Amino acid sequence: MEKFLRNWRQDALNRGQHDAAIYIGDKVLALTNSDADAFWLAQVHFNNNNYTRALALLSRKDLISRSTSCKYLAAHCYIKQNKFDAALSILGEQNPTHLISSAGHARRKLQHLNGHSHVTLRNGKTTASRSDRVDRSEEREREDANNIRFEAAMCYLRGLCYAKQNAFDRARDCYKDAVRIDVQCFEAFDQLMKNSLMSPAEELEFLESLDFDSITVPNDPSVSQEAAHFVKMLYTTRLSKYSSPSALSDATETLSTHYNLANNPDILLSRAEALYTQCRFHEALELTSSILSSPESGAVLSSSPGHQVQNLGHSPAVYPLHLACLYETGQTNALFLLAHTLADNAPEESYSYLAIGVYYLSVAKIAEARRFFSKASLLDPHSAPAWIGFAHTFAAEGEHDQAIAAYSTAARLFQGSHLPQLFLGMQHLALNNMSLAHEYLSAAYAMSSGSPSGSLSTIPSSLSNGLPPLGGDPLVLNELGVVLYHQSNLEAAADLFRQSLALAASLQCDPAAWVATRANLGHALRRLGRLEEALAEFDECLRIGAGGSSTGYSTTLGGAAPSSGVGGYEDRGLIGSLHTSRGLVYLELGRTMEAVTALHEAVRVLGVSGGDAAGGAGVAGTLLSRALELWALEGRGKQSPRAERSGSSGRGKGKASARTREEPFVEESWTDEVVDAEASGPGTVEETVEMELDQEADGLLGRALGRVRPRRTRRAGGGVDVPREMEVEAAEGRTRGSSRPVSSRRSPTRRTRRDGG
Repeated sequence: MEKFLRNWRQDALNRGQHDAAIYIGDKVLALTNSDADAFWLAQVHFNNNNYTRALALLSRKDLISRSTSCKYLAAHCYIKQNKFDAALSILGEQNPTHLISSAGHARRKLQHLNGHSHVTLRNGKTTASRSDRVDRSEEREREDANNIRFEAAMCYLRGLCYAKQNAFDRARDCYKDAVRIDVQCFEAFDQLMKNSLMSPAEELEFLESLDFDSITVPNDPSVSQEAAHFVKMLYTTRLSKYSSPSALSDATETLSTHYNLANNPDILLSRAEALYTQCRFHEALELTSSILSSPESGAVLSSSPGHQVQNLGHSPAVYPLHLACLYETGQTNALFLLAHTLADNAPEESYSYLAIGVYYLSVAKIAEARRFFSKASLLDPHSAPAWIGFAHTFAAEGEHDQAIAAYSTAARLFQGSHLPQLFLGMQHLALNNMSLAHEYLSAAYAMSSGSPSGSLSTIPSSLSNGLPPLGGDPLVLNELGVVLYHQSNLEAAADLFRQSLALAASLQCDPAAWVATRANLGHALRRLGRLEEALAEFDECLRIGAGGSSTGYSTTLGGAAPSSGVGGYEDRGLIGSLHTSRGLVYLELGRTMEAVTALHEAVRVLGVSGGDAAGGAGVAGTLLSRALELWALEGRGKQSPRAERSGSSGRGKGKASARTREEPFVEESWTDEVVDAEASGPGTVEETVEMELDQEADGLLGRALGRVRPRRTRRAGGGVDVPREMEVEAAEGRTRGSSRPVSSRRSPTRRTRRDGG
């Protein structure tokens, strides 16, 4: 009868009929009064969210003190009820660290017994006593291995309790001991990785210290070795993407090809995270979109016939990365649709409010974004994206003190992540606190690269020393270079900018995402007086931008026009600033005409970019006006055909021209000349420049009209066919001869009226 009832109970549980399983399980327990049946019934109560009934059953049978598995289940019930002190009273506060060394030995011994349990003697006979001894020993070893697994699981629960009490150091130690005792305790390893409780270097060191050889498969040692290697590769894909990029790539490639896991959501997510750290946002977005659109891994929702919305039912880890990729690529409409879908179908999940906050941040509604980021952090206090987004809202409004407080909280919650330290350094840099910025950024570099913590001396001083073996974040080196640049330590700043670009190239990052770093290198070289090298860096920035970027934003936060390249930096005025920088270098090199061309392009780009970037057009415009004045002075200093026919005045201008060609360009000299020219006569420089530009424009117009309409002629007064362009030139000449130009700021409408007169 007991066998019949147990089969009935198990069948009801397999069909999800928990009430039937509880009813039949109670009858089985009444018949047998067995500890195993009591534990089974308590598990059914736990799975049906009846935590109080499960605790009552375990307490009535006094199983908590007699069974390791029952102790684990009782503590888990208290944790589900948020009674963490009660759970700790059952679990205790000390981890069984003595089991770390014995766990692997017990499993190897069990494997040895399994491998020899069917070996016969030389004469082909096996005594019954030896067989019985092997069976009993195997049973004891299996029981010991089962108890070891529950001890590791209790270490995991102990870590959960400490994490809920904000004792993150003790929680980290409990998680690490749980994985050391039982390498298959994935829950503890997952908590270590997703909460960033260790730095990238510590994660890699911890992974190498684990005893994967303790994983056994009964009666097959060769499969056990393969299983150990497989588990290690799975754990490797969960490491920080800043640590050991080569090991991560090898593990992902092996799992994808050899084990046919290329389309597995977890492997795809690991690839997408690696691409995101390389600033290859569009490629990462393709992978996350493929995960969300896969019908095998989620429930498809349809908002209208023929239109498929993003799927639901996926791992919560995919949503923060997908939202970040949508934000970086400027897909505001997709963010809006996904936020509405999640809010309608998963209103109790923290990532739903995270999606709404990211959408509001993308449309520059900072107050609304902050409210939803706060709600997401309340639902999941250990959500790093929610805390970082909450801090970003203060930074976006220039509230540096509140942003620093929020980033500090994130740094305390996620001790192994370098991002809070990086953002703290950037906030202090904005506040001009260079010493604090240097300290935080150095700590961020040490955490991301695995180098010893300390001052800037731990960073390689030159590229010949090699890059950090664990990779690192190139953005940290860029920000450190900015700090040194503001401290006028230009040689060290230029060296850090070069290291940042080299590290980004070694990590296969998108070059377009690091145009700003290359521009910073150009500015450092310009201030060092290495003008040709600086000009080459600025030209390379523009070349990368002209080639197009796969990471360009489609919209800006301020609602300006879509960007046209260079990784989305168009909306921040980087393209215009690059042209301004080129113009400044050309001026210092004495190449005035090229400076005028570059500065004119800067004014054009910055004037149409909108937002804060348009303010840079004023600086570029000022430089352009000065460059035009200098160009006019240089033109007046050259000998004209009329000056060559004149006497002493021509010789004087020839000397001035020779002096202009021979003497190197000095900023003070040409500014003084501009001031003297302005004092000699009002409007003279502007009129001269205007006349030269008008003549050049008239010539271009005539040639263009001649190419486009060469046959359109009309008879002049004498009856001769006159080409149209010649008639225009004659009219222009009559107009210029009859009246003197008034100002270089004459409007096109006024000019048309005068020409028509």
